[in-house]
Amino acid sequence: MMDTQVAILGAGLAGLNAARLLHRGGIDFMLLEARDRPGGRIFTAGETGKPDEDGFDLGPSWFWPGMQPPIGDLVIELGIPAFGQHSEGDVVFERMSREAPHRFRGMRQEPQSMRLAGGTAAVIRALMRDLPADSLHFGTCVESMRLTENCVELSVHRTDVRETVRAAQVIAAIPPRILAATVQFDPAPNPQTLKHWQGTPTWMAPHAKVFAIYERPFWRDAGFSGTAQSMVGPLAEIHDATTASGRAALFGFIGIGAQQRASLGEDALLAACVEQFVRIFGSDAANPRAMLYKDWAADPLTATPEDWLSVDHPHGTAENWVSGPWVDRLTLAGSETSPREAGYLAGAVEASRRAAENTTKRLATVSTGMPRM
Repeated sequence: MMDTQVAILGAGLAGLNAARLLHRGGIDFMLLEARDRPGGRIFTAGETGKPDEDGFDLGPSWFWPGMQPPIGDLVIELGIPAFGQHSEGDVVFERMSREAPHRFRGMRQEPQSMRLAGGTAAVIRALMRDLPADSLHFGTCVESMRLTENCVELSVHRTDVRETVRAAQVIAAIPPRILAATVQFDPAPNPQTLKHWQGTPTWMAPHAKVFAIYERPFWRDAGFSGTAQSMVGPLAEIHDATTASGRAALFGFIGIGAQQRASLGEDALLAACVEQFVRIFGSDAANPRAMLYKDWAADPLTATPEDWLSVDHPHGTAENWVSGPWVDRLTLAGSETSPREAGYLAGAVEASRRAAENTTKRLATVSTGMPRM
């Protein structure tokens, strides 16, 4: 049996930021992450597909600091260099397979999409720096939560060991749909609350990204920005993914559904993507030095079967995400719960800030028989 003031489910941007804010306030926490790495849907990988401090963003890449102050302010606070998404040069539109791609003069993007030097995982690494290592538990799945008179008892599983964690408060910094699908509650949440969680789409869950990594950004030499839109596919949207240090790459979102992707298989999809890069940018695209593929719909910690059938973007609300018996002990903090920036990096920052504030207030007012850490 392990005791903590706050148990945090999920070590993505929301969970780590909530942990940082609680730690700053002197509040004991235990962060429980099912993956063997921090970041959640933020995943910056090198050519081998493993985490890399100068890699490519298989999850979110962009943020807009002027429109989304929560993430813009956090990036400044953490001292992470940012740079603009490359957009200089012509753009391409593929309308039909029997037509050659159409090339148009590009326009300045307003507001400009920004990226982080070192990839989006740079913010994860920065948040991890000031957190106590003994409070971070990776490869740890929360299987159930039981409400008692004085606390919440969480049953957790790691490797071949099952343990119980007792917490005065719980912050679920994971998508509501994943929370509903993976954690058993005793007592069960109110039916309306559970329906709300299950009906909230998970950001990134239906999507897949492909990267082609090259020796140099040859498309820029030919006057292309690297941006393309296609109704032919398999990639529906393509962009320049070259890193701040100059590692050259193109990336795209696959425009076919999760079930069809699974049916075709990764090898066939990647071959078709290379063919598309050649159609659009020429023969220099034919031989990438490496390719990366991430299908978030195939990730059980991101997607449920419901996400295979829907590409809806989450629409956060200001209404309570928890009601009934759990209302005084549980707070949801995934990006999807942000009332203003649901499904964006800024939403994760906003939701985690709100969760940390609410949890701190509850610790001061909700009775508990547990000793203060």
